[in-house]
Amino acid sequence: MHFRHTNRNADITRHLAVEAARIMDDQGIQEFSIARRKAAERLNIRDPSLWPKNTDIEEALLEHRRLFNHETHLNALHELRSCAFRLMQLLQQFQPNLVGSVLSGSADQHSEICLHVFTDEPEQVLLHLLERSIHAQHAEKKTQFTSVRLITLPCFKFVADQHPIELVVFPVTGLRQAPISPINHKPMLRANLQAVKDLLK
Repeated sequence: MHFRHTNRNADITRHLAVEAARIMDDQGIQEFSIARRKAAERLNIRDPSLWPKNTDIEEALLEHRRLFNHETHLNALHELRSCAFRLMQLLQQFQPNLVGSVLSGSADQHSEICLHVFTDEPEQVLLHLLERSIHAQHAEKKTQFTSVRLITLPCFKFVADQHPIELVVFPVTGLRQAPISPINHKPMLRANLQAVKDLLK
């Protein structure tokens, strides 16, 4: 009996993940938490213990796009990664790394391209952009490194080829330790210029 109950709960969680993925794809929502809440409301599942984790939703999202708009998704992903590659070439002196949904493959045409860059002088990044007529908005990004270590880093936001861009500026020592991914709570995957070039092949 307990086994049946466990299976039923797993089915509910899976159903919620699929619905959250559909909502993200249909509505262009980027935040897993918003899609999860919308799915729970739509299916009237009020018990948070049954709600899917971010990894469940990301897996369902990838499957949804493979099934329903595979070609469109691949084209959008290639365009995003191509844009990221061109930016990384432009920012090569700051050892840029691609992170997030554009790297993982769950991005769509609305997704933000997020790059980590490394320098002990963040103003040099801004100057580098301005010299190339790129006007960026300065902001701050709270970044998790361990369960107890949260730091605030400078970042710059702008638009390139109609895609929103976020550059998060780490000190040079930040190359040695990636921050924690908000999706799976493991060290965030990063891809350097060569790795992104290989992805585009």
